[in-house]
Amino acid sequence: MKLAEALILRADCQKRIGQLISRLQTNAMVQEGDAPAETPQDLIAEHGRVSAELLDLIRRINRTNSTTEFAGTLKISDALAERDVLKLQRGAYAELAQSASITHARYSRSEVKYIATIDVAETQKRADEFAKQYRELDTRIQELNWQTELID
Repeated sequence: MKLAEALILRADCQKRIGQLISRLQTNAMVQEGDAPAETPQDLIAEHGRVSAELLDLIRRINRTNSTTEFAGTLKISDALAERDVLKLQRGAYAELAQSASITHARYSRSEVKYIATIDVAETQKRADEFAKQYRELDTRIQELNWQTELID
């Protein structure tokens, strides 16, 4: 199985666990004399099976990410960390540019006037650069994910 396939299965397991929890909550109590639509014990058993599958996938994905080379000197896990930081940086600069772009309408000269303390265009440009770096790195990671066999 390819790493990318395992990542898809991991996301599916996480989604299924969320749905199982919701179904469990729905069937945890019924009115006296009624039967639940689904047996909670069966749902709990299925939750256990899916959780075990998720645990196995996460372990294998982590082993694969920490041992597979990326760009010669890094591992996939290093590239993922870099991608996460690029996402944070892009978000910070985009929010900063947005905050400095907000205009406050003044109705008279006596009202307080607000001015930006940063160069909004330059800040937005930096956010766009981080976004581009993120996209390029993410594309390279995704490409490698489809070429890499998942470690057992």
